[in-house]
Amino acid sequence: MRALFIVNPQATTTTPRSRDVIVGAIARDVDLRVAVTEYRDHARELACNAASEGYDLVISLGGDGTVNEVVNGLLATPEELTRPSYAALPGGSANVFIRALGLPTDPVEATGAVLEALRSGQKRTVGLGRITSDQDDRYFTFCAGFGWDADVVREVERQRRAGRRASPGLYISLALKLFVQGTIRDPGLTVQFPGHDAVSDLYFALVTNTTPWTYAGAVPVQPTPRSRFELGLDAFALTQLHTLTVARLLRRMMSHRGLPPHGRGYVSWHDQPSITITARRPRAFQIDGEYLGVRKRVNFQSIPKALRIIG
Repeated sequence: MRALFIVNPQATTTTPRSRDVIVGAIARDVDLRVAVTEYRDHARELACNAASEGYDLVISLGGDGTVNEVVNGLLATPEELTRPSYAALPGGSANVFIRALGLPTDPVEATGAVLEALRSGQKRTVGLGRITSDQDDRYFTFCAGFGWDADVVREVERQRRAGRRASPGLYISLALKLFVQGTIRDPGLTVQFPGHDAVSDLYFALVTNTTPWTYAGAVPVQPTPRSRFELGLDAFALTQLHTLTVARLLRRMMSHRGLPPHGRGYVSWHDQPSITITARRPRAFQIDGEYLGVRKRVNFQSIPKALRIIG
């Protein structure tokens, strides 16, 4: 078996030594080529070319942004070629997709789990979400957000460019800062499903392909706890931004019981084939924790059994 190992050298939780250990372990089982990313979307280009270059498997080491790039590259494989399988190893600060798959958060332990699956022939297929807009046509693995969370992601990326390391604490502090400043208090979002009345005057809207949405350290944050790779898309939106309401919802989302939020202040939808979100004015937008810019209208579609996964 030929495998392409795509490594993000900027991954926040790995070291050159641990990467060498992982490469050595994988190379004992497959014919391995290592490619190191050098710029944004490089992982997408590498994955897109993997099928034409004869690879059976693509492995990545990086965070959720790297995963998103690789997945979009694999989904761009020409129809006449066989799309390689995919194995993702954790190297970021959150690693939401990898944790949702049930893999360990330690990259060496995750490598062991992937190799065991490879030796036993264990594979699974997962569904993905697809977004289309005037500027986009791409896939997401676990979430896409309009408003508050995208504003936070944008600020985190600014901090990282200034040399600060991404961490759960940074995300939380910036989320609180934006909430207190009031810059997110614009009820200008509308969610629409085919055959249903639109729901308007929303402050923040999130579409998920699995659960959780994110992590606060080791604690999963689950606004849509019934969301699964095997189902359609779920959505969650805030109808209020009162401090007590948001605090109550967050407490419920972070409960270990994995129950849906309840009470006032939000709306949610489960297992939908498609969703459209529009904004009165351009709003910050993110997919899989990567800031894409501002958008006014985005269409979301569930793509069942889109990707073959090892691990």
